[in-house]
Amino acid sequence: MKKNLFKYIAGAFLFCAATTACNKDFLERKPLNEYEESDVWKDVGLVQAFVNDLYVQMRPGYWEVMLSSMTDESRFIHDYNTSRVVQGNITPDDIGRLDEFARWDDHYKRIRNCNMFFERIGGVTFTDQSQRERLIGEVHFMRAWYYHLLVRYYGGVPLITKTFNIKGDEQEILNVKRASFADCVKFISDECDSAAAHLPAGYEAVANKGRVTRGAAMALKSRILLFAASDAYNNAVNDLQGYTGGTGQTARLMAAKDAAKAIIDLNQYELYQPTSSPVDNYSRIFLDKDHKELIFVKQYDKALLGTSHDLYNGPNGYHNWGGNVPIENFVSGYQMKDGSPFSWSNPDQAKAPYTNRDPRFYATILYDGAQWKPRPSDAALIDPKGVIQTGKYEATNGKDSIWGLDTRNGPIENWNGSFSGYYLRKFMDKNLDAQFFRGDQNWIFFRYAEILLNYAEACIKLGGAFEADGRAKLNMVRTRAGMPATTATGQALMDVLKYERRYELAFEEHRFFDARRWKDADVAFNQNALGIEVLGSFIPGHPFTYRPYSIQDRAFPAGKYFLPIPANEIRKNGNLAQQSYYK
Repeated sequence: MKKNLFKYIAGAFLFCAATTACNKDFLERKPLNEYEESDVWKDVGLVQAFVNDLYVQMRPGYWEVMLSSMTDESRFIHDYNTSRVVQGNITPDDIGRLDEFARWDDHYKRIRNCNMFFERIGGVTFTDQSQRERLIGEVHFMRAWYYHLLVRYYGGVPLITKTFNIKGDEQEILNVKRASFADCVKFISDECDSAAAHLPAGYEAVANKGRVTRGAAMALKSRILLFAASDAYNNAVNDLQGYTGGTGQTARLMAAKDAAKAIIDLNQYELYQPTSSPVDNYSRIFLDKDHKELIFVKQYDKALLGTSHDLYNGPNGYHNWGGNVPIENFVSGYQMKDGSPFSWSNPDQAKAPYTNRDPRFYATILYDGAQWKPRPSDAALIDPKGVIQTGKYEATNGKDSIWGLDTRNGPIENWNGSFSGYYLRKFMDKNLDAQFFRGDQNWIFFRYAEILLNYAEACIKLGGAFEADGRAKLNMVRTRAGMPATTATGQALMDVLKYERRYELAFEEHRFFDARRWKDADVAFNQNALGIEVLGSFIPGHPFTYRPYSIQDRAFPAGKYFLPIPANEIRKNGNLAQQSYYK
């Protein structure tokens, strides 16, 4: 599964070298590390390797810069051109760090490979027809996957379903135009249906774990149909940015509801609750393997490098890199455990802001005073208990002030210290010494909680007789997290749904798109990023004080929900229409 095409060919070369060393014609043969595209379609093993590479190219969320840091969830402390995004300064020539995510060129390269597969697979002889069926299903999924990424970032994009011959198809290439948003969504949905028709419900063989299944294809369809049914793309200014005319949203919501319901009706997936602790349950969704909430994941193996998520995002006081630090805008939004809102204007809550919050808070955020894990040897004498220190503290002599180990003024790699006073806890393995070792946490592309929330949202937006069913599915997610069930109706229920998506799916690459499709980004992303100042004491009984303050200017250009088409693509092909607000 993890072998790419080149590794496969390298292995084939070693095997052939060993078996032909005495053949006098051996040196006259074409080197096996040089190959024509046609060679791939003569060998089932190479075809499998070709498809495997489509998996390899899927970008997981465990990169040094997370998409959350282009939203109101976090700030990336080393910048890497993220500030251009959050300050609303992207242009067709420079979309800042989003170029690592939106990947116009790379996604079309993968789509070209999918198209090549469909053009050539008919000529490949398989002894196992089930393998042929599975590969066809996988590639239908992959073509839908890469197109869904393009559409969510850019709206309507060129729908290319063939490979171009550079020498013979130059004019056709230069005449490619963007398809409508509606046509793109339909194409992706149809590809998901085709994938589901060819894919199995699951896999018994360990070697096939991590491959897409029927449920994964159905989950992708659910996601794109809910996206398409959202308010931001109803009554759009043109057919590249949504549906024009202001009609049809009810039908689109029904389609989104039905797509999610089809997955629920499989009775194959369930919310993961291995313990009686909501905090532990939420943490273990992302750390435990092969449980029934997982629909499609990218697997990691510590022996094959693993993931550096813990190193990238752990506190500097543990010799980690700080990374994507949650901001107060996000942290303040966590409800109290009883479901009431948290407010800094409430004196009792302001004195103890980290007490009695939504259990997911404790599984997602490392805050001042949070119990974490043993410190490395050079810090263990200062902090033998392994407690997060992001404040400035009164010393035991009552005179001096001491900066915490996990601050930008601390004694350990302070350049990696948090700007916000928080660190990311979610996805982190507290048993891992990330300074020296890598983790093996799955990156989850789809899980059952998202499907329940997709269904709930479609039902709530439809209203009427559907609302109660939507609320019931919403409460399944909410009560699993240890939060009280909601009895809200109407817009208040939609507000609860938005809360659940924001905090249940936090840092899983949903907020960037959710805020846009709900038309909330104009406000939520247009506020400066806040951090928390903590003034404390090492003297027992002395009070702590907390003060939110601005740590980064931010702005969001109203209504610009899609990224600009890359300027270099338009320079090559003048038939590609630029977004109306970037012309």
